Amino acid sequence: MQIPVSHGHLEALFRTTDEPLRGAAVVCHPHPLHGGTMHTKAVFRTAQALEEAGFHVLRFNFRGVGTSTGSFGDAVGEEEDVEAALDWLAKEHPGLPLLVGGFSFGSRVGFAVGAREDRVKGMVGIGLPLSMYDYGFLDGVEKPILVVQGEEDEFGDPESLREALEGVDAPITLEAIAESDHFFHEHTEELKEAVREYFTRGPGGAAFPQVEAD
Repeated sequence: MQIPVSHGHLEALFRTTDEPLRGAAVVCHPHPLHGGTMHTKAVFRTAQALEEAGFHVLRFNFRGVGTSTGSFGDAVGEEEDVEAALDWLAKEHPGLPLLVGGFSFGSRVGFAVGAREDRVKGMVGIGLPLSMYDYGFLDGVEKPILVVQGEEDEFGDPESLREALEGVDAPITLEAIAESDHFFHEHTEELKEAVREYFTRGPGGAAFPQVEAD
C-alpha cells in the first residue's frame, strides 16, 4: 500500500490486531543510509508485540527507501513522513488514540514527532542511539514513554542512557535487555516481550485502555 506525502508516496504495510483494541501505532525504521527498512527485524518484532497488545500497526519506508519516493531528509524530512503516517491512521481509524514507536534512528524521529503531537498518547523507543542524538526535548512531555535498550548497545548502554535522561522530566520506563547489542541479535524475543508487557500490564496499558472496535 501507499501513503500520500508531499514528495509523492510512502511504501507501507498495515496490519489490524486480532486482540481487544487499544489504539493504532506507527513504527519507524532505523537509518535509511545504513540499510534500515520497515522489514528490519527489531522493527518487525516491535510491530508484532504491539499487535499482540491490541494495536493496529502501520510500518512504512522513509523517503528514498524501497519504493517510497524522495530522498534522505536528514531527520527533518523523515519527521514529515511520520506526520503523514499519523494523518493516514487518523483518517482511516478516527477516534483511536495513536502511538509512535521506532528503532534506532526511527526512535529519535518518532520521539520528535510524538513529543509535539497531541494525537499521540504514548511512545516507544527501541535502541536509542544516545551517542548520535540529544533527547532533552523530551523534558516536560507527560505521555508515557517506553525505552528498550540492550545492555551492550554500542550506541548507548542503559546506564549511560539513565544518566543522560536524569534531568528529563517525563514518565520514561527503561527496560534493559541482558547481553543484547544495539540490534538485539538473538534477543528479539525479549524485546518483543518487554514491549507487549508494557502495553498490556504496564503504564502503557493504563494509558491505552481497551476500546470498542472501530
